[in-house]
Amino acid sequence: QVQLVESGGGLVQAGGSLRLSCAASGLTFSMYVMGWFRQAPGKEREFVAGIRQSGGTTYYAASVKDRFTVSRDNAKNTVYLQMNSLKPEDTAVYYCAANAAVVISKLSTNYDYWGQGTQVTVSS
Repeated sequence: QVQLVESGGGLVQAGGSLRLSCAASGLTFSMYVMGWFRQAPGKEREFVAGIRQSGGTTYYAASVKDRFTVSRDNAKNTVYLQMNSLKPEDTAVYYCAANAAVVISKLSTNYDYWGQGTQVTVSS
């Protein structure tokens, strides 16, 4: 049974930082592209960042580029999202997802497994 469990969300002031973690089990983690998505109230789920299997290739949404950093530790079956210079518009539920592909996809429908999400709230 595949499980993705996010942690690290919370309430932070604008300009602050948070580090999200996503621990995976039940799959061969090193064979999956990992993605981070977010969904704000009343909005569609959107791609935030992705990382390929080896960790050597990453891709970011324009809205978070240069502020967020995605990384992974295949020995720990964990993917991370370091979020700096947070803005109120970053407020959302953040999800990690796994995709058995060779390229990073921005489409949520391409991902096979999802976590339950973790709330990030940025106050102004």
